[in-house]
Amino acid sequence: MTSTADAPPPEPLDAAKSAGSSEPRERTTHPTTPNLLPTFARVSVVIGAFAAFVAALVSHDAAATAAPDPKALVQPIVALAALTGLVLIGTAVARNAAVLVGKVSMRYYRTYAAGAPPEWIERPARTYMNLLELPVLFYVVCILMIATGRVDTAQVELAWLFVATRVVHAAIYLAVNHVPSRFASFVTGAITLTVLWTRFAMMG
Repeated sequence: MTSTADAPPPEPLDAAKSAGSSEPRERTTHPTTPNLLPTFARVSVVIGAFAAFVAALVSHDAAATAAPDPKALVQPIVALAALTGLVLIGTAVARNAAVLVGKVSMRYYRTYAAGAPPEWIERPARTYMNLLELPVLFYVVCILMIATGRVDTAQVELAWLFVATRVVHAAIYLAVNHVPSRFASFVTGAITLTVLWTRFAMMG
């Protein structure tokens, strides 16, 4: 017969068991968030420099006395339409090639739900959709300038500048898809288009 003094001491309760859990709780870890401030700073510098360039361009060309032919705006319109057509062809080639080599199933393109392909396959399609969004306002203002004759040298150069920003945006999206660079090129295009519309409205 043993006494209570000889009995082994009770085992300490596990923290998880005392909380009503049968297994110890695993500690969750969170990935370290990268410092994006330098990236945002660089993008802001690029956008600021571009805005200053646009302001200098407008102030310099606004002093020109000879008004250009409004039909000079047809060329940037055709150039942007050609870029859109090329990206559309690239979309068709990328998707059909992906199906042929087995990277994606035809079933995906019926519902665009299950079985999504790798991101790079759909880049041309997303680039094409981008070329059907903001550029619509570019086509409209150019057509209005041609119809009304309210155009000067600065407007023609701004039209070409907008086309250049869309070429850069498409190239970045298709080649590397670097989001900060893509954002910067998008904002520069939006700035150019805003100046185009503002100057057109003020010419009336």
